[in-house]
Amino acid sequence: MARDAARRLEQAGVPEPAASAEVLLSELLDIKRGEIAVREELLTEEQAELYGAWISRRLRREPVQRILGYAYFRNLRLDLNADALIPRLDTESVVDLALERVDLRGGSCRVLDIGTGSGAIASSIAQKRPRCEVHATDLSEAALEIARHNAAQNNTAVSFHRADVASGLRFLKGKIELLVSNPPYVDELSAERRLAPEVREWDPPAALYSGADEYTFFRRIFAETPPLLADGADVVLEVGDGQAEAVLDVGQRAGFVPLDTRLDLAGTPRAVLLRWER
Repeated sequence: MARDAARRLEQAGVPEPAASAEVLLSELLDIKRGEIAVREELLTEEQAELYGAWISRRLRREPVQRILGYAYFRNLRLDLNADALIPRLDTESVVDLALERVDLRGGSCRVLDIGTGSGAIASSIAQKRPRCEVHATDLSEAALEIARHNAAQNNTAVSFHRADVASGLRFLKGKIELLVSNPPYVDELSAERRLAPEVREWDPPAALYSGADEYTFFRRIFAETPPLLADGADVVLEVGDGQAEAVLDVGQRAGFVPLDTRLDLAGTPRAVLLRWER
């Protein structure tokens, strides 16, 4: 059945058709993808009907994670709603870099994740470095609701706050030792050519678009967060394709010290590291 579904998806031009067909079937049956080929039992009528409906949705370019209602990120299973960006493998490089900076501080520090969405970054750091005090913000109350749910579901300790970048966080003044964010970094004018339908039509616009200037939120982070940062605080930011050097330059002009760039699994610069010094 997965082979036939993959063929239909391929004919429709859906990317990675075999992966889509197999992941949906494996999740439906609660088995590993590698077990599909050796599974002998036929689908029940109800299972076949549901699988067919899922494939029809994928044919309309709805992402697998939206169809399932959840996504996997590192060791986490994260439920999704319409206000939460689907966490992607690219963002793992951001978490890896953040964890390295935590380790340089002895495995414990005060962390702030701005624009947390599903809570993927914040919960990953809290899970891997439980001695950290992790805070996370979002402007969307609906996103915060799902992020709180995901933190509880994955037994991670994260404090969530509704905030627009650094607004309303005076209680953290001068305390943040690691700032991390995956901010909106796509200008709306280029969205049609830069984003696949799976992203453009299904992810929340507020989490994707930065307005006419793709660096708007980076500028805001550099301008608005210094009062929250401890002397020598690390700043780890996810960046879009071709943005790394420009973001480092924007940060340097705002008084931050550029330190490093980190590649994602595809070899694209995906995370930048800067330091704040008073």
